[in-house]
Amino acid sequence: MKRVTVFGKPAGGKSTLSRNISQATGIDLFPLDLIEYQTNGDLVDRDIFHQKHADLISSEEWVTEGLGTMRSFWDRIDAADTLVYVDLPYRIHYWWVIKRFLKGPFVKPLGWPEGSSVLKGTLAGFKHLKMSRAFWTPELFTKIQTRANGKTIHHIRSIKELNGFTDHLSHISHHRK
Repeated sequence: MKRVTVFGKPAGGKSTLSRNISQATGIDLFPLDLIEYQTNGDLVDRDIFHQKHADLISSEEWVTEGLGTMRSFWDRIDAADTLVYVDLPYRIHYWWVIKRFLKGPFVKPLGWPEGSSVLKGTLAGFKHLKMSRAFWTPELFTKIQTRANGKTIHHIRSIKELNGFTDHLSHISHHRK
């Protein structure tokens, strides 16, 4: 586990899980939103984003979290040795978008660029969740599995599995000390 990519629908606990993986392994975390978006929420120039992304995934170790562009997504799938697909039921994702919005004025969402609008992010979260049903499909996962020959794939489908994975990471972290 040296090149880890965590991906899935919005508001599924990817940022928290990625942070936990980073802490357990000692590998630096790179939330993609921090290189894909400016602090005002506008997208970074695509060429600049793709160059930063290419530099990142060519390095020895990393934990990434997020989607990025389709090009960057498939580049990460190909470069990673560990794939973590967070695929919780939609009701949980919708609830966590709302929860993130309610907590937003008090706590900056993990992995969001400094100064990001919680309202704008919440609206984007709902929009992306609505579009997710057409994107995060069993066919997409089959394509990921096909390209992931020889890689470790974790397909997390419930809060219990998410918490179990986090508990497993805590165990790894404890034994590294």
